[in-house]
Amino acid sequence: MIAKKCQRRQKSQKKPRHLGPLDDSWQERLADVVTPLWRLSYEEQLKVKFEAQKKILQRLESYLQMLNGVNPVINGYRNKSTFSVNRGPDGNPKTVGYYLGTWRDRNMVCVRSNHLKNIPKKHSQVAQYYEVFLQQSPLEPCLLFPEGGYWRERIAHTNSQGHTMAIITFHPQELRQEELCVEKETVKKFFTKGSGAVCDLTSLYFQESAMTRCSHQQSPYQLLFGEPHIFEDLLGLKIHISPDAFFQVNTAGAEMLYRTVGELSGVNSNTILLDICCVIGLSLAQYTSQVLGIELMEQAVEDARWTAAFNGITNCEFHTGRAEKILPQLLKSKEDGQLIVAVVNPARAGLHYQVVQAIRNCGAIRILVFVSCKPHGETTRNIIELCCPPNSAKKLLGERFVLRQAVPVDLFPHTPHCELVLLFTR
Repeated sequence: MIAKKCQRRQKSQKKPRHLGPLDDSWQERLADVVTPLWRLSYEEQLKVKFEAQKKILQRLESYLQMLNGVNPVINGYRNKSTFSVNRGPDGNPKTVGYYLGTWRDRNMVCVRSNHLKNIPKKHSQVAQYYEVFLQQSPLEPCLLFPEGGYWRERIAHTNSQGHTMAIITFHPQELRQEELCVEKETVKKFFTKGSGAVCDLTSLYFQESAMTRCSHQQSPYQLLFGEPHIFEDLLGLKIHISPDAFFQVNTAGAEMLYRTVGELSGVNSNTILLDICCVIGLSLAQYTSQVLGIELMEQAVEDARWTAAFNGITNCEFHTGRAEKILPQLLKSKEDGQLIVAVVNPARAGLHYQVVQAIRNCGAIRILVFVSCKPHGETTRNIIELCCPPNSAKKLLGERFVLRQAVPVDLFPHTPHCELVLLFTR
C-alpha cells in the first residue's frame, strides 16, 4: 500500500520539478519501493507473504476446477546487486544507486541505497567508490542512450567468503580503441592503487555495451584484474560463478529452496532428473541416476561442467540453447521406460509454450516440480496448460498433470517477492 501511494504521487507529477536537497525522505521513499516491507518485523513479513501466496493458490484452484519455512538470513542477504548511474535528488548526474519514479512521468531520480536492509555493506562500499570514481572522471555518465555519455551500471557480486567480483558497463560511443584502453587503465588503477583499493576487489570486469542488457556472447566481459571467477559453497558443493552466470541472489535461501525441490521431487537412483536450470540438478545429482541440464547461457553451462568435474559428479549431461528447441529431441531419446522427474525454474515470463508441450507430451515425465518467482501472469497460463484435458488444437496430447502441493520459500526478506515451489504428478 505504501508503494502504491508513492506511485500515485509520482504519476500526479506530470512536469519536472525541483527535487530539493537529499534528506531522509528520499531514502525512505527508496526503501518503500525497493524493500516495501522493511517497516514490518520479519514475522509480520512472513504473514503478508503467506496470505499473498494463499490468494494466488486459491485463484489457481478455481482455474483448475473449471478444467476438471523461514530464511535464516534476513539482512544484507543479497550476493549480487546492480547499481544504476543517473541524476540524484540534488541534481548530481553521477549518483550511483537505485531508481525512483518513471521515465514516462519524467520524475526519474537515482537514490543512494546504502540504507536498504537487503544490501550488504560490501555492495554499498563498491557503489560508493564507483561514485567517487565517476566524480573524478572527465567522461559523463550515460543517462539516456540517445543523449550520449559513457559510464553505466556497476554490478557487485560477493560470496560467503567475502570475495567480491565487480563489473562495470560502459557505452563506448565513438571512442577509438586507444581511448578505450586509457579509460580501462584509469578505472583499473583507481581500484588497485587509488582510493577504490579499499574495496579489496577479487576481480574487476569491464563490458562495452550499447544495449540495456547483453550477454558475454554479445559483448565479452573483459577482465581488468584479479581472478576470472569466484566460488560459492552450496549444499556441500563448490559452485563456479562467472560474470554471466545466473545464481540465486540469496545463497542461504537458495539452499532452502533446493532442499525443498529435492524433497518434493522424490528423486532416487532409478530416476532421470531433467533440469531446466543446471544448479538445481547439480545439487541433487548424487540422489539420481542421471541429470540432464539445459541452459540458454553458454557461460552458465561451462560453469556447470566445471562444478560437476571439480566435485566429482559424473552423471550430469549439459546442453546449451533454448529449451524449446533442445527439449523435444532430448526427451525422444529418453523414452525407454525409465522415470523422468522434471524441474523447471523459468524467468518471470514463464515457460515457452513449446517447452510446456514437450513436457506435457512426454509420458515418461510423471513428476514435475515448477519453481516460480512470479506465480501469477504467464505462470498461471503454464499451469493451466499442464493441467487441462488433452487438446489436439494446442498440441497438448499427453496425460494431464495434477497440482498436488505448493510450498512458498522466502528468498527475499523485506520485499513482497517469494519463490513458490509447485509439485505436479500424473
